[in-house]
Amino acid sequence: MHRRTLYLIILSLLLAGYYIFIGVYLHNLGYHNLEALFYSEKNKILIEGLGNRLKVMGLTAPILPFYGTFIFSFKSFLLGPIFASAVGTALLFYIMAHTLTKRSHDDFYMLILLVLFTLHPGLLYTACSGKSIYLVLIFLFLFFYHILRYYKSNTTFHVSIASICLVVLVFCDYKFIWLTLFFIPLVLFIATQSLNLSEQETIFRLVQSFNAPALRRKLINKTFAIYIIIFLLPLASIAIFKMLNLTHANDLDYFLDSPYATWTVLTEKLQFEQATSFVHYQSSQISPLVTASIALYCPMIVVAIYLFRHNTYQILTVAAPFAFVEFLQIKYDKIFLAHEYFLIFLVLSLLCIVFRGHRHENQRVMKTLLTVIVLIQLVTGYFFLKNSFIFEERDFVNTLFHATPDDGQAENKEMASFINSLPLEQQVMIDDAVAYPVVAFSDHIQRFTMPYQETYLSASEAPEKYVNYILIATDRNPLTGYTQLNNKYLPAIKKSDSNLNVQKVYETDNWILYKVL
Repeated sequence: MHRRTLYLIILSLLLAGYYIFIGVYLHNLGYHNLEALFYSEKNKILIEGLGNRLKVMGLTAPILPFYGTFIFSFKSFLLGPIFASAVGTALLFYIMAHTLTKRSHDDFYMLILLVLFTLHPGLLYTACSGKSIYLVLIFLFLFFYHILRYYKSNTTFHVSIASICLVVLVFCDYKFIWLTLFFIPLVLFIATQSLNLSEQETIFRLVQSFNAPALRRKLINKTFAIYIIIFLLPLASIAIFKMLNLTHANDLDYFLDSPYATWTVLTEKLQFEQATSFVHYQSSQISPLVTASIALYCPMIVVAIYLFRHNTYQILTVAAPFAFVEFLQIKYDKIFLAHEYFLIFLVLSLLCIVFRGHRHENQRVMKTLLTVIVLIQLVTGYFFLKNSFIFEERDFVNTLFHATPDDGQAENKEMASFINSLPLEQQVMIDDAVAYPVVAFSDHIQRFTMPYQETYLSASEAPEKYVNYILIATDRNPLTGYTQLNNKYLPAIKKSDSNLNVQKVYETDNWILYKVL
């Protein structure tokens, strides 16, 4: 093994240990996010749950992040997502650093990478929060890396690998399927670049190709070939997965729309409702200035575009994610842009620096500029998280940098603690569409009767025959309208089941636990 590669492996392992230490520290201070809790609950069902778990195994989405946390969940369900994000972010560092060492032996650029991965608040959030951002960043990096490699080598192998990376990216975050829209016009420029022409500028190459019949036919053939290579596999994969959903859940979009399949359905609605309820609510994200916000968050992307200034098609490639994020803001106007979508520009700019930074004619100016920009990005990364309208991102900064205990899940922990004190044979009916944090914090999942089980429907119609307790969402629970087990359930069921008698045994602001007598 090459000595430099060995050093990178050791450095990556140390970085993973550093991330795990911070993640466990935050966990002990009470920081949790809903995505990690959702995966923890689903992993509990798979490993310890009772009943038919096939739908949970195959239709939980995003499916690849779910399987990523599953690998690390055998020791601890709650810490599994943290271990996954820590190791995954360290792997991202290794991939980027290894790519850099193949192109340059200048330790300055390695130092830039190391500083960002150890100190940048956004990357710390990626690594230590237990979220699946790390997978998105890894495969986004690999996707654009192989596209840029194709420009240089004109080898369709790189387009094929980019297509596979795009498939994985879509199964990490379905919204990235819309990225293909902005590569549809770009493919024409990619195909033009592959032709052997005297002109260097992309526009002139395109004009020259259309003016010559032989070149025009060749351009059309290459364009369609690249379309098939890039887009056929992602579209076919999505079609197959939708058919899987239709077969097992009778709904093509079950993995997108069901709160039992994905954590985003209710969480994004809740975050938007909570943020817009404030009188002082304002957001640059609902203005047309998203691109300006990205440039402010990651000024390094401007340097990246400058490095490719002589190649129009490469500038358009780097600019495609700008159009993608603007499109997301328009299409999903009731959802805030998560920090993940700002971080893709940090990773993309680092990729461009890896490709071209060391080849700049004035290295002193380049290194000075990058040093200043990295320091600025450490500050902007902190302020963007601190002022985020997504409460999990704000809580992360407050917990990490101010050592402020996070009590956001205190009530769910309290209810789970009481349920843990009940005799193990006592069954509790619970709707994990909204109560999955309670299940995640509980010790024994076998005590729960949940919607994935065949007995749940019967239990909800005649609780006294199947369960001993029922967990009800109160009127104060912001998700009470998204579950059957709310304050309207008991009056309704008593009308059809006169034998049902219940007694309130424990209550918090959001939950009431009733005992079935």
